[in-house]
Amino acid sequence: MVGAPVRWEWRHERSLPRVPSCKRAGTGDEEVAGTTYHSCVSWARSLPAPLRRPLSRLVHAAWEGAADLGAIGPGDPRGQRFGRMGAGACLLFPQGALYNEHLIHIGAETIVGPYASISAGMAPGQVMPTDPVVSIGSRTLIGRGSHIVGHWEIMIGDDIQTGPYVYITDQNHSYEDPVEPIGRQWPTEAPVRIGSGSWLGANAVILPGAQIGEHVVVAAGAVVRGEIPDRCVVAGVPARIVKRWVEGTGWVTEKNALQP
Repeated sequence: MVGAPVRWEWRHERSLPRVPSCKRAGTGDEEVAGTTYHSCVSWARSLPAPLRRPLSRLVHAAWEGAADLGAIGPGDPRGQRFGRMGAGACLLFPQGALYNEHLIHIGAETIVGPYASISAGMAPGQVMPTDPVVSIGSRTLIGRGSHIVGHWEIMIGDDIQTGPYVYITDQNHSYEDPVEPIGRQWPTEAPVRIGSGSWLGANAVILPGAQIGEHVVVAAGAVVRGEIPDRCVVAGVPARIVKRWVEGTGWVTEKNALQP
């Protein structure tokens, strides 16, 4: 078996014809010609086209069917495990980790993208101190690959949209002892709230204790903790207000907002 990859690789080698010199002036580089290159073509792509094409169509049709059948809605057996799932809500296939669904509430017409994980606790069957642990409002869109990891209380409002790979948690490792491995130190929790009408950009991280107001934009890659007022834009690590809405004035940068 050790020689199998070598034999496969040998069968897919290609010797390119000699090509004109590609010397760089003054470098003394030798001419590159007749060099053996790997085609990087897998065995499946090497199949004859009359066979490969119908197989390709079959694979894509099967995946599309799995996506339809594997989605979780309120009427599905898996959907009925949730503490609440509103009409029209859907977790798209394939889902990420889903733990302790009975402690998770999802509002009507909310869509959770593929590969997204929503958990109450770190393992199935874990006893939690609150119910619900994670609450997502109505008409909210959670981007693909996002993680919502609740241990105490995460409240996500209505009409919120997130980009892909957003991370929201109400628990973090403590670092009280400089000798003990951090992973063994007792974690700390603080509730998280995200106000209705907000937008969280791709790869944003919402840390324990974050209290985000309504109609807030969190820029891509921002790391948020603490209190963020309504109707503002935050960016950076750690996230800071870069502009906000001032009644009677409109949008102003934070520097101008602080001026008398």
